[in-house]
Amino acid sequence: MQLLPLLLLAANLETHHVKVEEVTFKGRPALRLTDTAPASLTDPARLAILKNSSFTDGAIEFDLAGDRLPSAPETSRGFTGLAFRVGPAGQPYNAFYLRPYNGRSPNQVQRNHSVQYIAIPGFDWAPLREKFPQMYESYVDLVPGEWTHVKIEVRGNTAKLYVNHAPQPNLIVNDLLTGLPSGALALWIGPGSQSHFANLRVSR
Repeated sequence: MQLLPLLLLAANLETHHVKVEEVTFKGRPALRLTDTAPASLTDPARLAILKNSSFTDGAIEFDLAGDRLPSAPETSRGFTGLAFRVGPAGQPYNAFYLRPYNGRSPNQVQRNHSVQYIAIPGFDWAPLREKFPQMYESYVDLVPGEWTHVKIEVRGNTAKLYVNHAPQPNLIVNDLLTGLPSGALALWIGPGSQSHFANLRVSR
């Protein structure tokens, strides 16, 4: 399997409710995404879509460092991840994301919600948790603001999430819920979040 690097440059991204900056973060060239959406925006539409990207099946690897904004409430968990098979207008899409502040929470229930799968529209975290408890989220050790390696493997209707080079997937989804067979890749953050991304590579 050959991993092909993709250039993470601000000019290569179509932004939706985020600000993108090229920075050096903890010794690495990176893209910083910052939430700029109004507080009233509850729809998960904070994306930076890679222009001209097209992904069906394969592996996506990248590094991220997610955190919450200093102005964000403590309930913000530093939501950060990646969307795949993204539609032309930013929807529909599938996504895996991390909640860094849950990884070492003293609350075990919060720990169990460290990584999450969603499919937009229709399958954000809340309805998935209500209808399918524990099926689309799991625990993984995370630290806010620290570089974390992520790999997503997609084959047909199945996707697997690996965090920090785990030999076994941390989360498995056997029924991708949007039904879109191919689409773009997009960097993803949640409300009140700021995240850094580096070393994006894709194999098909």
